[in-house]
Amino acid sequence: MDDDDPRRVGGLLRDWRRRRKLSQLDLALRADTSTRHLSCIETGRARPSRSMVLRLAEHLDVPLRDRNGLLLAAGYAPAYRESPLDSGRMAMAHAALRAMLANHEPNPSVVIDRVWNIVDCNAAMSVLLDPVPAWLTGPDANVMRLILHPDGLAGQCLNFAEVRGHALARLAHQAASTGHRELRELYEEVAAYPVPPDADDVPAPSDPGGFTAPLRVRTPLGDLSLFSMIATFGAPADVTLSELAVETFFPADEATARVLRDLSAAIGAQGK
Repeated sequence: MDDDDPRRVGGLLRDWRRRRKLSQLDLALRADTSTRHLSCIETGRARPSRSMVLRLAEHLDVPLRDRNGLLLAAGYAPAYRESPLDSGRMAMAHAALRAMLANHEPNPSVVIDRVWNIVDCNAAMSVLLDPVPAWLTGPDANVMRLILHPDGLAGQCLNFAEVRGHALARLAHQAASTGHRELRELYEEVAAYPVPPDADDVPAPSDPGGFTAPLRVRTPLGDLSLFSMIATFGAPADVTLSELAVETFFPADEATARVLRDLSAAIGAQGK
């Protein structure tokens, strides 16, 4: 089948529609088209216009990288650029990310890409990175591996079963909603990691007074209880930006907040 064969883009659009659990009628109503036309597109009997491809992709919440793929499959040029983060075009966005990391101090904060690789982090992340082997924190460091590998935080996690369950569920959802092979392979890899011998293997009962599932980890500075929040760029028009997120770990109790403040002060004193 040729790259610009309408049957190819039609099949891809059908896959995305099914992945989003929408009927042809649901999608046709959202995209302001007819079910007959949508059916013809999906079966390859009609070639969608460039604007139709983009409209359907928008209503299917297709990631920008895959929108470019849909356009190429339909015989059109990509609509979204993919720029290196260190390029001049991305200077303002890169500066904004660096500012966010700095402003989140003393809380550990990390920039991640679409497959959870660590792109950048602030100094406070040392509280989570320093206790684990260097091969888990080097240039190819990955948050999911850092948390779930037996040589990583898994061996120091005080509520590992709970953390593992949440991490795998999040990763499985991402893999299913995007269909990205890299996410599926990452899920299969980390799901197969053995549970550390001394780790809990049964999730603790939910805390009715809590507001989120914490990451409770033992560190050289003391036991920490953290919860995370993720921030993304609003309305990104570049593939790179659309795939970046900032995950910040906030203290879930005052004892953790005190440890993070003390760590930040110590790091600041060393830098003077």
